[in-house]
Amino acid sequence: MKAVILVGGQATRLLPLTCNTPKAMVPVLNIPFLEHVIRYLSKHQIKDIILAQGCLAQPIEDYLGDGSQLGVKLNYVMEDTPLGTAGAVKNAERYLDETCLVLNGDIFTDLDITAMIDFHQERKAKVTIALTPVDDPTSYGLIETDAEGRITRFLEKPNRSQITTNTINAGTYVLEPGILTQIPPQTKVSIEREVFPLLLEQGKPVYAYPSSAYWIDMGTPEKYFRLTRDLLSGESSQYVPVSPAEVVIGGQSYIHPTAQIKGPVMIGDNCTIGRNVRLTGPVVIGAGGTILEDTVIEESIIWQNAQIGQRITLRNSIIADNCCLNADSTIEDSILGNNVTVASGCKLEPGSKIWPGTTAEPKT
Repeated sequence: MKAVILVGGQATRLLPLTCNTPKAMVPVLNIPFLEHVIRYLSKHQIKDIILAQGCLAQPIEDYLGDGSQLGVKLNYVMEDTPLGTAGAVKNAERYLDETCLVLNGDIFTDLDITAMIDFHQERKAKVTIALTPVDDPTSYGLIETDAEGRITRFLEKPNRSQITTNTINAGTYVLEPGILTQIPPQTKVSIEREVFPLLLEQGKPVYAYPSSAYWIDMGTPEKYFRLTRDLLSGESSQYVPVSPAEVVIGGQSYIHPTAQIKGPVMIGDNCTIGRNVRLTGPVVIGAGGTILEDTVIEESIIWQNAQIGQRITLRNSIIADNCCLNADSTIEDSILGNNVTVASGCKLEPGSKIWPGTTAEPKT
């Protein structure tokens, strides 16, 4: 079976991290998010994968190539203008001559894909939609089903008086290729809001596959933090830590003997952790990072090649590639895009978002 992964979105909710890094390439435990997804598909013997792309496509192709290093075959399709979730699948139609799997490119899940496909085939469904439970479904689209799992109604963003179920669309679908005839070419169409309700009106067999497996939409900084915490604490089957306070140190990394590290902490390859540095997890440091003496880092994600100076305080923040934090600066509850410099003695306001290439200076 083939899979289409929708990776063409603009990822505005993750700005400034995604100004020049596609959301699919945002590192999760120092591995691009999309690589986690592809490896999981491969475990379910889905190795023929189409990436439906839009914004910032080249970094994905440069990193993954033809997919052979991950044991899969990758094809790429490009949309010149945003086509929506259905339009993006239609754009890949030339590759889709059989039942296929479609995934939103920002979902991390332990969904049993093999079991879902078996369910789809047993029901002779035209579409099967994965469902997941949430605590508050008012921000999502609800899906109601009958006793056999056949979908009876879609309800977008209900108010509390309308809630009859807490299961929502989980962003993973099994589709029969004939469904693509319902989608006009090169047209912006939503598969969730337009195609699926239309199929229901036509009486087509549209089924739901509920799952309580781990699931998260990694579309916001808060959810990105949560995914990192969840993985380091063993909430997902895709990463199994040795202990809740695990400390992982990459190859060719140096940790000064006076450094204090309280896990969970993951340190990438070729990192240097200096004298009296204190790391309190969850902390992830990407490859090539340098943390100089007397610096304190708590609950933060640091991408590759960060240069973090002396006596820095860094808490609850995300630092993208190639940032330089100079001595005696304080960064709390902030997000820094690529190639940001924080000047010596600068104290960022909590909640700061610093765009790529910017220098943050102390206030005078």
